[in-house]
Amino acid sequence: MTESNMKKIILDILLFFIPFVITANTYYVATYGNDANPGTETQPWASIQKAAGTLIAGDSVFIKSGTYPERVILQHSGAANNYIVFSNYQNDTVIIDGSGISWGGSWNGLFDISDKSYIQVIGLQLNNAEYAGFWIENSEHIIIRDCKTYNTFSSGAGVWNSAHIAIRNNEVELACNDGEQECITVANSHHCEIYANTVHHNGQGTNGGEGIDIKQGSHDVNVYKNVVHHLNNRLGIYADAWDLHTCNINIYQNIIHHCSESGIAVASEAGGLIENVNIYNNIIYLNKYGGIELGAWSDIGFPGVKPIANIKIINNTCYKNGAYDNGWGYGIVINNPDANNVIVRNNICSENSAQIAIQQIGGGGIVDHNLFYGNNSASGTLYGLDSIIANPLFVDANGYNFHLQNNSPAVDTGSPNDAPEVDFDNNSRPYGNAYDLGAYELSSSFGIQNNKSGSLCKIYPNPCQDKLTVEFLGEVGQNHHLQLFDDKGSIIVDKIYSGIGSNSIICKTSHLKPGLYFMIITTAGRISGTKKLIVR
Repeated sequence: MTESNMKKIILDILLFFIPFVITANTYYVATYGNDANPGTETQPWASIQKAAGTLIAGDSVFIKSGTYPERVILQHSGAANNYIVFSNYQNDTVIIDGSGISWGGSWNGLFDISDKSYIQVIGLQLNNAEYAGFWIENSEHIIIRDCKTYNTFSSGAGVWNSAHIAIRNNEVELACNDGEQECITVANSHHCEIYANTVHHNGQGTNGGEGIDIKQGSHDVNVYKNVVHHLNNRLGIYADAWDLHTCNINIYQNIIHHCSESGIAVASEAGGLIENVNIYNNIIYLNKYGGIELGAWSDIGFPGVKPIANIKIINNTCYKNGAYDNGWGYGIVINNPDANNVIVRNNICSENSAQIAIQQIGGGGIVDHNLFYGNNSASGTLYGLDSIIANPLFVDANGYNFHLQNNSPAVDTGSPNDAPEVDFDNNSRPYGNAYDLGAYELSSSFGIQNNKSGSLCKIYPNPCQDKLTVEFLGEVGQNHHLQLFDDKGSIIVDKIYSGIGSNSIICKTSHLKPGLYFMIITTAGRISGTKKLIVR
């Protein structure tokens, strides 16, 4: 990874992980508490709603382990550099359970953030919601991270008419059971990021249920490093204009598999123009129909023009799509007579039922520098310019490891035009004489995969007072780079530790002021973990 790329990643993390300064009060909630208490650690409140009605800009609440049978409706906004923070205490499991709670659920949520700003929610689990889990509407500067939703009638997380929203590192399971919308929905919103979420095993899928949907007037949205899998009757990641101009959407470094429709799709179901969509460095395999699809369908039978324009499908790996519980489908397919200016380049399409097809397109379709392996004789299939017909020689396709072997024909045979600067592993492109095809550059073939937050290390005690132990769990010989940031984003600790299997270092914290800190761990040059730290 180049120094500029690393700086950009760290800056992005700081913007979303450390956006507030703790200048006000810290409160506590516990199942054994009382809402008449002052909310201190020794005399905590009993309900999260008490905190939701009390906290003002700069305040934080730490919620201790337990199940809280309540609905939470936020009452106040934070401010720039003074977020209101709801967080689980240490690594406690905190469940907000909506079982038996009826509130006339429609266009709202079990954890409801409407008309609010500068809110951060960390480490909570929402179960059994009458409508959505997290509901964000007419709001801005909201961060939901390290949370889980389970069994929500509608979306696990729904974002509507909002701006500057981050949905990061969450798990969404059994969403849309059997309600409308999608597991993660972003509608008519802008400057959002949907990052490192795991979305899986939705509800029945007969009324909504796509994995991640960016739709209906949204713009300037990044969808990246998510894992979407095993969806019932629905596709993985969707960009749909519906009836509003929708644009500037980047879908990259995602893994989508075992979905009962396509992996990634772009459409205009009700006539709105969708344009400037970039789809790159994704790994898409074993989905029922297609890997990547530009369609012309409409759930409401809209008969008019369904415009799609300026779509780039670059450096993706599509494997055995159409072969999952179906028998036909495409790696990449364009089937919209109103689509214009579509580029399909540097992709690997291997052992799909068919590889690449243009069944219908308005004009301006460019297909070049792709690798094909397997059948490519179905309707509309083509090879394009400078194509390669050969086994891509993945490291272990049966184990879904789509890195390239040294002698792969995909190595150094790609085009530099529109190619991304990094690959799926954030390694720089090109490595060697030219760009490789597919989601990986050869340089990353045997690299460590990025893991979820905290998977490479553990820290204790947390909260801490005088000292902190960081124990690394990485592979032998890997260098671990530890950075600790204070609440203003300044680096307090910056240390490289050379791993020898199981190692630990001790950081003195007696000089730190009480508050919330964040730790970033990089391993072998890639972001591999983040940790929240409380200093007393």
